[in-house]
Amino acid sequence: MPKLDDTLRWYALAATVLLLDQVTKLFIMDEFFLGQSQYVTSFFNLVRAHNEGAAFSFLSDAGGWQRWFFSIISASVSIVIVVWLARLPKHRFLEGLALSLILGGAVGNLYDRLTLGYVVDFLDFHWAGWHFAAFNVADMGVSVGAGLMIVDALFFSDDADEKTPNA
Repeated sequence: MPKLDDTLRWYALAATVLLLDQVTKLFIMDEFFLGQSQYVTSFFNLVRAHNEGAAFSFLSDAGGWQRWFFSIISASVSIVIVVWLARLPKHRFLEGLALSLILGGAVGNLYDRLTLGYVVDFLDFHWAGWHFAAFNVADMGVSVGAGLMIVDALFFSDDADEKTPNA
């Protein structure tokens, strides 16, 4: 059974991702108008974009229902992760790290959807005229967390968990 301190550590990391996400979005919203882009390097710009859909603007032009659909999914996943983290054994460090990053990112974008009706994106990577979809700190948390979950599942599965007999 995990100790409260272990669980709080994961919630604190999720809160840090959420805070970084919201602070950076507030900066972009204060300094940039919608569509404004600022050159940073030959492959990176800051840009203010609004995404009413999901990743890569999936369903962004669906008429508005997607806001509530993605909000319900995000809230549901966040609740599952909160419970998952509370029950996570201490030795499952990489899994806890991954879940915390996903939780912070999910709540960051959920907050945008509920308060603004869209997600604020601002990181624009490009090469030879091709632009990757703009994203934000919350998206980075979700993406890195998902990648860590895959790495954990593929390379660090706990033999003790697998050998536990079914009750």
